[in-house]
Amino acid sequence: MEKPYVVGIDIGGTNSVFGVVDARGTILYSGSIKTGKYADVNDYVAELAKGLEMVINQAGGHDKIKGVGVGAPNGNYFNGCIEFAPNLPWKGKIPLAQLISEKLGGIPVALTNDANAAAIGEMTYGVARGMKDFIVITLGTGVGSGIVINGNLVYGHDGFAGELGHVIMRRNNGRMCGCGRQGCLEAYTSATGVARTAREYLEIRKDESVLREIDPDELTSKDVYDAAMKNDKLAIEIFETTGAMLGEAFADFVAFSSPEAIILFGGLTKAGDLIMNPIKRSMDKNMLKVFEGKTKLLFSQLKESDAAVLGASALGWEVKEY
Repeated sequence: MEKPYVVGIDIGGTNSVFGVVDARGTILYSGSIKTGKYADVNDYVAELAKGLEMVINQAGGHDKIKGVGVGAPNGNYFNGCIEFAPNLPWKGKIPLAQLISEKLGGIPVALTNDANAAAIGEMTYGVARGMKDFIVITLGTGVGSGIVINGNLVYGHDGFAGELGHVIMRRNNGRMCGCGRQGCLEAYTSATGVARTAREYLEIRKDESVLREIDPDELTSKDVYDAAMKNDKLAIEIFETTGAMLGEAFADFVAFSSPEAIILFGGLTKAGDLIMNPIKRSMDKNMLKVFEGKTKLLFSQLKESDAAVLGASALGWEVKEY
């Protein structure tokens, strides 16, 4: 193989992580930049290209790179654009694959949704190896999903299929979501949603909680986790509420595609049993009888930063030379 490596880039709402990957799925060289720091996408791409050139040179230069794969929120595999991503600083339709390719002297670049990249990572290197039907749910700044049916990622006719974070869970007086609608799963069960639940509870309730010692505007899901680990009743209840809603949603997802497993991925999974147990209880309670006990609920076994980069990099092997 004259070009032995690919590059994977995971663009998150907070950080963009990238790495050079070999055919066995080892990340050889990696780096990262802050996504939110760049209001202009051209400044972002220029900074990203600097970081990419550094790792590409460490790997032996452009001649060693077959292609680049990018996982990004609202990334469209069909046209290489990020379109109307609510959690990114750039608005509208951004031809990101083209912008990155131009800055890298024409190395071919393919782009997909960040959750789809995570699903490809799980299928290639993770707990979904050998599975033909599964759903990856990413619980980070937002809630994303990558749906695999019969061994193929579901893209739909326009490249956007699988926005399970935006199923509406609360029809009446639901929370505003970054997408502009109300009551979406993401508004409640993302890491950001957990922090919002905590702020709401602290405002409307009188319960004692160590969370009251933190400035509400600074409160994060990690603070809620830390408090729950100290047996803070309010914090534990926040995870119960969050898990209960995820379980309701997952029971519906199972009714749609009957996956062998739902795999949880992303920052919020660090909460472990605090989030997993309420999800399981709620999922079982809401499951259609014919599906009872058939779908496994798993945590991703890949390191969070690695899985997204690996998944994105898998696109690099397939990308067409333009």
